[in-house]
Amino acid sequence: MLLQFKIQIKGITKPPVWRRVSIPGDFTFLDFHYIIQVALGWQNAHLFEFRDRESQSNIRIGVPYDDFFDPDFAAQTRDASQIGLSSVFNQAGQKLLYVYDFGDNWVHDITLESVTDGKQKTAVCLSGKGACPPEDCGGIWGYEDIKQLFGTAPGSRQANDCRKWLGLKKKEIWDAKGFDIEKINDLLKKIPINKQWTTRRK
Repeated sequence: MLLQFKIQIKGITKPPVWRRVSIPGDFTFLDFHYIIQVALGWQNAHLFEFRDRESQSNIRIGVPYDDFFDPDFAAQTRDASQIGLSSVFNQAGQKLLYVYDFGDNWVHDITLESVTDGKQKTAVCLSGKGACPPEDCGGIWGYEDIKQLFGTAPGSRQANDCRKWLGLKKKEIWDAKGFDIEKINDLLKKIPINKQWTTRRK
């Protein structure tokens, strides 16, 4: 079974940031987490959860904590490494949210677009658009500030400071449209499947 998803970061436009991926149905939600990290361009530096709603969620899949319960949610977190994608996703049109970095709060819309009988060993990025926001940039508003800075004052001291922080070369401009599907697919091939939780927790 192959599951085709569209994953899009909520709240970002001009350009929107999204990826379309095809994933074997026997992968786990932890595998899906790593796939999203690579396909979007995140650095796997923060915690994450899959949810059905942003608050009062009845589905929470991520890294469980036995001694922690958040009253803003209706369910405790289930272990992402123990839940197969096909046990939740089995019909086109199903949706979930993927929330990454609970500080910056990057919320991704996940839509299951199709279910087929094809076979493949790794996830494949089929298409996409837009550059992933830099880690720890302050969420949607911080990302929009970076785009505006390079669009309106690329020669300013503030822009130069931002270049240093982003690791850009002198006079290099942050490309909000940057998307390299070949690089993404090369990286997707290298993801070990069913790996254990290794994110640096912040």
